[in-house]
Amino acid sequence: MATNKPACAGGAAQQQLLLVVVVVVAVLCAAPAAAAATISETWDVEYIMWAPDCQQRVMIGINGRFPGPNITARAGDVINVTVNNKMHTEGVVIHWHGIRQFGTPWADGTASISQCAINPGETFVYSFVADKPGTYFYHGHFGMQRAAGLYGSLIIEDSPEHPEPFRHQYDGGELPMLLLSDWWHQNVYAQAAGLDSKDRHFQWIGEPQTILINGRGQFECTLGPARWNFEKAIDKNIQTCVDNQGSCKDEERCLRRSECGPYCPKSQCAAVVLDVRRGKTYRLRIASTTSLSALNVKIQGHKMTVVEADGNHVEPFVVDDIDIYSGESYSVLLKADQRATAYWISVGVRGRHPKTLPALAILNYTDAPPSSFRWPTEPPVTPAWDDIKRSKNFTYRIKARSDTNEPPPPAADRQIVLLNTQNLMNGHYKWSINNVSLSLPTTPYLGAFRHGLQHSAFDTSGEPPATFPEDYNVMMPPVNNATTVSSRVFMLKHGIVVDVVLQNANMLKEQVSETHPWHLHGHDFWVLGYGDGRYDPLKHAAALNTVDPPLRNTAVVFPHGWTVLRFIANNTGAWAFHCHIEPHLHMGMGVIFIEGEDKIRELDVPKEAVACGLVARTAAVPLTPATPKAPSPAP
Repeated sequence: MATNKPACAGGAAQQQLLLVVVVVVAVLCAAPAAAAATISETWDVEYIMWAPDCQQRVMIGINGRFPGPNITARAGDVINVTVNNKMHTEGVVIHWHGIRQFGTPWADGTASISQCAINPGETFVYSFVADKPGTYFYHGHFGMQRAAGLYGSLIIEDSPEHPEPFRHQYDGGELPMLLLSDWWHQNVYAQAAGLDSKDRHFQWIGEPQTILINGRGQFECTLGPARWNFEKAIDKNIQTCVDNQGSCKDEERCLRRSECGPYCPKSQCAAVVLDVRRGKTYRLRIASTTSLSALNVKIQGHKMTVVEADGNHVEPFVVDDIDIYSGESYSVLLKADQRATAYWISVGVRGRHPKTLPALAILNYTDAPPSSFRWPTEPPVTPAWDDIKRSKNFTYRIKARSDTNEPPPPAADRQIVLLNTQNLMNGHYKWSINNVSLSLPTTPYLGAFRHGLQHSAFDTSGEPPATFPEDYNVMMPPVNNATTVSSRVFMLKHGIVVDVVLQNANMLKEQVSETHPWHLHGHDFWVLGYGDGRYDPLKHAAALNTVDPPLRNTAVVFPHGWTVLRFIANNTGAWAFHCHIEPHLHMGMGVIFIEGEDKIRELDVPKEAVACGLVARTAAVPLTPATPKAPSPAP
């Protein structure tokens, strides 16, 4: 007999046949929810020597390793991370990308915005609620430390209070998360110095040397015996990686420097291998913490079903490959339905003419006889880097899942239009928003408002411009060089609904415009629509999707195009909204939202979070340590 799902409601069973089911459900409904756990970690952030692509370099690691520790918690758990800054020359903060930090804005981990940098030798404790299940990560948010290796994965599993509707669709369980990144051999200080230089001395260090998968890659060589034409077109000197496992006399040194090569399983640059069994379906999480590169992920001979984006359910759809931009995350269902052997996972560059070899990992069927294992043959080629139509088609297919959809409010209380341009200011290259390049103050915004020092801490003469001139031509290089640098902020009343129009434009070079992934801290937003050219509210507003737009925390604006977002300003605090390409943020491509100014004074903020700049020089009332609050049910 077909029945609806049993609910936790009263009423006797109408039929003897259902008596057992009713009793079992009643017991389950009466049982108390599992108590929230506390996940505690202690991290030493320090400089380390590491060989992520078989070339040893200095980078930033956690507890002597790279990438940082994987954190896994359940929705509703409290996460406590004690961060000890063991670096001798610079501060540090950790941003928990995608965690909304309801009630704990000081734990967002943004230097000069939500907290002071943790100085060398100092300790800071991040304590917050894992508010909803999903695929997340963490990374440094001070200077360009993400590009120096300061990142790791953060997985929030579902719970009875926060179920995932696709939870029982993968009988094979979860595969290890694929955390994608890019890697330069020049350090981030050289990169920053070049970006900050003037006029002809401006230096861009170019494309990354390597794409990393879970912190592993191979420089100037390809795994397996095949040298394929696609890679040779990128680097004519490409070689097949050499197996040096048997040629190292000093085994410890060989492993530490990865001189034994990528075929040595213990090498720091060994290939990532995902084991599956034929006939099983698996959940595969994929996230990108790249500093620059947009990427495409393709699994040889297999299709993927997309079910989650940035911690939110999406209407499932099947793809051959996925595009992923910096700051984005996805979950896909992968069915192991091919012949039992090994297959390549190929990760190639999108949106920029690739000068970096694709990254490779292996999907390995463990039910194949051990003696039959062979390196896969020629890897699959990811889509052409400049096939922007394909990128748009993938992005436009993402919709909210119909049975868990939370539609947005029908209208906004306020609209902010943000024009992205590249400008010259006094000979310095800047990225600007409505002709204003963001400059962060020495006193964190959160601390300034908490102590009533905002008028001394940064420019409060007004808000940044909320739009741009009607006659501006987004298809032409900018002609207005009157760019200013400012620390001004947008002030949002608590609870209002805000629409943000991201408008892309031409760069300084003729007919050149880039894809920008924009990330909002402290919120998810609805992506109402995308389009080409200049956004026209009279023409485009009526076509926006207010029925099933996806909830995201990162969204792209395509070259010479626009994207419209809607969010509820329901999270008291100081929140960054910025391009997630690290050099672009470094050059000023972002804005700050202050939400609930009158409520910030009510927050219990740990003193060490904001006791720097003006706050440290005033006789402010001591603050009390904060306790993470239960997450809000709002989207």
